[in-house]
Amino acid sequence: MVKRSRLISFFIILATLIAVISTTLFNVTDNLKLGLDLQGGVEILYEVEPLNENQEINSEVLDATVRSLRQRVDVLGVSEPNFTIEEPNRIRVQLAGIENEDQARELLSTSARLSFRDVEDNEYLDGSDLVEGSARQEFDPFSNQPIVTVQFHNANLLGDVTRSILSDNEISNQLVIWLDYEEGDSYYEEAVKEHPKFISAPMIESELNTTDIMINGNFTVETAKQLADILNAGSLPVNLNEEYSTSVSAQFGIDALNETILAGGIGILFIFVFMLIYYRFPGLISIITLSLYIYLVLLVFGWMNGVLTLPGIAALILGVGMAVDANIITFERMREELRQGKTMVAAFEAANKNSVSTIFDTNITTLIAATVLFIFGTSSVKGFATLLIVSVLLSLLTTVFVARFLLGLWVKSRFLNKRYQWFGLKHEAIQDIAKSTTVNTTFFGKKLNFVKHRKKFFVFSITIFMIGIISLSIFGLNLSIDFTSGSRVELNMGEAVSEDVLIDQFDQLDLEVHSLTFSGANNEIAIARFDQQLSQETVAEVRDHFQEIYQTEANISTVSPIVGQELARNAILAVIYASIGMIIYITIRFEFYSAISAIIALLHDAFLILAIFSVLQLEFNITIIAAILTIIGYSINDTIVTFDRIRENLRAKKRIRSFEVLSQIVNDSLMQTLARSINTSITIIVAALALSLFGANAITNFSFALMIGLIAGTYSSMFMATQIWLVWRGRTIKEKPIVFVKKKRNDQPQV
Repeated sequence: MVKRSRLISFFIILATLIAVISTTLFNVTDNLKLGLDLQGGVEILYEVEPLNENQEINSEVLDATVRSLRQRVDVLGVSEPNFTIEEPNRIRVQLAGIENEDQARELLSTSARLSFRDVEDNEYLDGSDLVEGSARQEFDPFSNQPIVTVQFHNANLLGDVTRSILSDNEISNQLVIWLDYEEGDSYYEEAVKEHPKFISAPMIESELNTTDIMINGNFTVETAKQLADILNAGSLPVNLNEEYSTSVSAQFGIDALNETILAGGIGILFIFVFMLIYYRFPGLISIITLSLYIYLVLLVFGWMNGVLTLPGIAALILGVGMAVDANIITFERMREELRQGKTMVAAFEAANKNSVSTIFDTNITTLIAATVLFIFGTSSVKGFATLLIVSVLLSLLTTVFVARFLLGLWVKSRFLNKRYQWFGLKHEAIQDIAKSTTVNTTFFGKKLNFVKHRKKFFVFSITIFMIGIISLSIFGLNLSIDFTSGSRVELNMGEAVSEDVLIDQFDQLDLEVHSLTFSGANNEIAIARFDQQLSQETVAEVRDHFQEIYQTEANISTVSPIVGQELARNAILAVIYASIGMIIYITIRFEFYSAISAIIALLHDAFLILAIFSVLQLEFNITIIAAILTIIGYSINDTIVTFDRIRENLRAKKRIRSFEVLSQIVNDSLMQTLARSINTSITIIVAALALSLFGANAITNFSFALMIGLIAGTYSSMFMATQIWLVWRGRTIKEKPIVFVKKKRNDQPQV
């Protein structure tokens, strides 16, 4: 008898979810903070250096510097600037949505130490003698030119200074006004330059006894206002040295956001359609829970005040593909139980019981990779890792507990009894439970023997490995400035422009291009690389030059050698620590043989990405490391699913002494998990493919690395990890047979 109350409960819950999500989704998305790569802006990493030998850079000095920087940023009108102190002596500044980057960079880096000197560079007054906040941009009453006015605390101060200068007959009667005078600067050397470092050097005709002074430095209204703002913000308590910077124009950000959302929509739509067609009614349950999952990820990420970046959107889209894996594991197991002739309720309960440990194992290994990414990653990579962590935790909530609860309402209502077609099964595929003794180990009716061809898989992998070694030895990796230091200029020219023309444009700026590449549908995007770290002034010149000639904004990134070395070191450490963490976890959950076999497989996947990037000479940047660690997590997931089934089948045998029996168990396990492996791979690979084809140019290589890695991860899990484990464990099987001892929670193999 059908229990209609359960069905009514399902539809009430569904209606509630639809109502809540549809009425609040836009508010949730509007509250998300967009990163620099989605709305434009600038990110700068400063090295904090002492003003003199006696100054110590400690937490108090760093906090004071951040407060001063925040005051300066306030005058720019940036709504949500982000300042991060990074040990031991660095400050990272992120200004999203900034309109005038050059003004922002100058405002931040200028120490703003005002000094009044004579032509012999002797100092008489400094910024401490001024009334705080008194600087104003005004106009000269006689020439109507923009000026800056400041006010002194005491009228006698300026009178004493001007009297002293007038009384010295050996020097010119000039009061030289400097901003950020440095030891070794000279008025006489600067005075002959077209753009001297000092602001102005007015002649003094008579003694000045006043608290007000006008500074005339051939200003425009904008430069005069900027100087006034800098003076009012106060001088910095330290020197700031720019170690790393990246900028994204607003138009680049808007285009990237639109393109990536379109790509994400295509990828997610495919996942929904695939699940519905292949799994039928459970696929519909999956669509409901995945929709809830996406909503909750955005909601929680917004509550966390997280910053959504291009890699973050990619993490969300991939998260959908990886979240659906929990459903696929459960649904495949339920179909398997139904084929054996179990009732709908019995199949549902058995599927949930047998898949829960696998799902948790796979998600924990992904969390290990994401945590390592967060610890060692830069800002955009941290955003990717944060969203990945949130995605994993929420996928456990929605695709495990919520999906099981909703499907359970239907199963326990008895409405689905005998309705095998609702699960994509034909009636003739259902066995008589009284006669069914083994689990089906065929794929679409065919029995495949993967174990038999293990040597061919090893030869194929070794061949790929050798090709990779040769390519890396000869060509190496096309490392981005993230690892090599230097500068990168990205230009959207709107149409294809020849290489010679662009090189000529940079020659006009006295810049030697190290390499020039093109991308985009019509090669309209040009990327120029330079060996040297471009100065703040040069960055401004490049931006102004291309804006004036081609009406295009430039995305410019600079990395110092120190930061480049640190990024490279952190990338290596991230892979090492992630691997160690997974070895420990898999050893605890399975055995040491399994852990080492799995690690060999995931290193195989990581190396394959390096090899392909070397052969194709694609740019290898810091986000590719994020892709590699994501692939490591996925590869381990896939391997754990197979190892978990092997362990289950070994447990049924209790004692294994023969290599032949062991190889048969491994092959049967591969066949039993083959549909899950293929289906999960299809959903995630198509999502990555959509990102690669339709997403923003900035994450094309990132998406490509994910796609290649996902394919490699599926291959290595099936044809490397399990086969290595079989060969290794099989050699000791006679001396150390596998024996299972019943424990309260999980059976572990004993030798």
